[in-house]
This record gives sequence, C-alpha cells and structure tokens, in this order.
Amino acid sequence: MFTGIIEAVGDISQIQQHGTDLSITVTSQELDFSDVKLGDSIATNGVCLTVTSRQNQSFTADVSAETIAYSQFGQYQVGQRVNLEKAMLASSRFGGHIVSGHVDAVTQVTKIVPEGRALQVWLAMPSELARYIAHKGSVTVDGISLTVNSVQNDSFRLTIVPHTAAQTTVSQLKVGTKVHIEVDVIARYLERLTQASHSEPAQGVTKSLLSQRGFI
Repeated sequence: MFTGIIEAVGDISQIQQHGTDLSITVTSQELDFSDVKLGDSIATNGVCLTVTSRQNQSFTADVSAETIAYSQFGQYQVGQRVNLEKAMLASSRFGGHIVSGHVDAVTQVTKIVPEGRALQVWLAMPSELARYIAHKGSVTVDGISLTVNSVQNDSFRLTIVPHTAAQTTVSQLKVGTKVHIEVDVIARYLERLTQASHSEPAQGVTKSLLSQRGFI
C-alpha cells in the first residue's frame, strides 16, 4: 500500500526481455535504499513492483505480461525517468491518499496551461473510469497523489504546484504524453457496497436487524 507521496525520482538503467515479460533495473541517487529488502514493494510510476534484487543505489524487479498489458512498461526505454515510493509504514504520516499500485488505465495529457507558478494539466478521462473521478476527489497519476480540480465531459484537470513539479516527473509532461492513472480505491469499494446483491435481496436496516445485533 502507498500514499502517492513521491520519495524520489529514478531512471530505468536496464531492461531485460524474457519472452512475454521482462525485468527492469531502476537506479536512483535520491531514494534511501538502506531499509529495502528482497520482496519489498516499490511503486514505480504508480505500478507496484516487487524487489527481486538490490544493489547500492538500484533495485531490480520483474514486470509481468499482465502489468505490461495495462501499463506503459512495454514502451519504456533505458533512461526513462520514473517516480518512486516505497510501501508505506504504519508509523509514517499519511500525506496523500490510499494507493494500491494497481494501474486502472493509461491516458494522455490533452492540455497544459501555466497559471502563475502552477500548471493546469488536463488529462483525457477514460469512459469506464469516469464515475470514479470526482471534483475535489483524489487520483493517482504516474504514482503521484493529486486532487481533481475540474471535471468536464471526457477530461479532468489537475493543478500542479511548483514543489510537485520539482520533486516528480510532472515537469516533463507534454501534450500527448501518456501516463498511468489509478482511481481512488475507496470510490470502488463504495460502489460495490451500494450495489444490491444478486444472490440476496437487500434488507436494509430494520428494527428487527438492530435487535438481533444487540443495538436495541
């Protein structure tokens, strides 16, 4: 589990093809590797990857065919800059929102408008995810926890402040750049909870149910 608060930026320093899947090595002089162990999870551009080996300032991870199908990893080249976040600790501050590291879709930047020191970035909104993207809600873009500041038809707008641009790969975005997005997992669970069960009729909260559970 992650928070979407990027800890460092790294570079893909090696890509090895293994039939339908591949392995990558990511190098970063900024990330603290002192507590990284084999089997740990590191979100790499928003994709949860498992560390299979670790060097002084780099780690190697396998990328499955499933991940390649739903992400940009199949198109990445050596030198690709990526956002990095180690899995959250129970003792650390929860500065972003709940991020699973499971990419929902790849979309692209449609417009970038400077506004003061900030950037207004518009992204195309995949129709199958539109119901999960809400004004002032959270969305993860290449691993970065961001607030949706506007939703219009088939697109949504993010406001990128200077600190975020300086500490992530956002400063490299251009119109047409493809990015990973993950919608708020809470929105998904709420949708599931509000759906009526197909196997059992929805009973709702009744006096009888409250009595059975010891509330009255």
